Amino acid sequence: MSKALAIDVSDEDDAMRERRCIVSGEVLPEGKLVRFVVSPDGEITPDISAVLPGRGIWVGANAESVTTAAKKNLFAKAAKAQVKVAPDLAQRVEALIVQRMLSDLGMARRSGAILLGFDTVLRALQSDVPPALLIEACDGSADGKRKLFAACHARGLKIQTIECLTSAELGLAVGRENVIHAALKSGRLQERLSFEAGRLSGFRPVYERDA
Repeated sequence: MSKALAIDVSDEDDAMRERRCIVSGEVLPEGKLVRFVVSPDGEITPDISAVLPGRGIWVGANAESVTTAAKKNLFAKAAKAQVKVAPDLAQRVEALIVQRMLSDLGMARRSGAILLGFDTVLRALQSDVPPALLIEACDGSADGKRKLFAACHARGLKIQTIECLTSAELGLAVGRENVIHAALKSGRLQERLSFEAGRLSGFRPVYERDA
């Protein structure tokens, strides 16, 4: 395994910046990484939005990489200082990604960018301007999902589908109970949800696919 610990390796103006993972040594797009910083009291802090001040320490967006970085003292090596690492750091990262996704879903609900319910989503898929993203509860019935996927295939639609949140989490985000099927119109919130779903897949036994 490479021992390279370089941080922030590309230009800030790049549309999709690349960073070096302190665990693998690979240079990867930010969508496959999580940024950490050292807090004023010396604790390794996840910076999911990549906005906190301080030198960024980048780790692959998966529980194994975060756990390895903690066990092998790689955070301290990258920071060139003694640091404190929470034993449940990977779980904290997962929770923060979920929190960010639920916040974006709430914003989508308030702005009218999200469609909720099987019938509403099906009608949208059959419309002239179909949604850009399908959101399916990971614990939802497979039958409804199959019907929506079939509707996509019937029209030759290539719509990204994410299945990384539970029905309870979706319901909490949009203020409804038992949310299984949702869809999002094209836009910034849709792009952010797709981005975070990709990172969350490294912390949960979930997947995303094209319908």
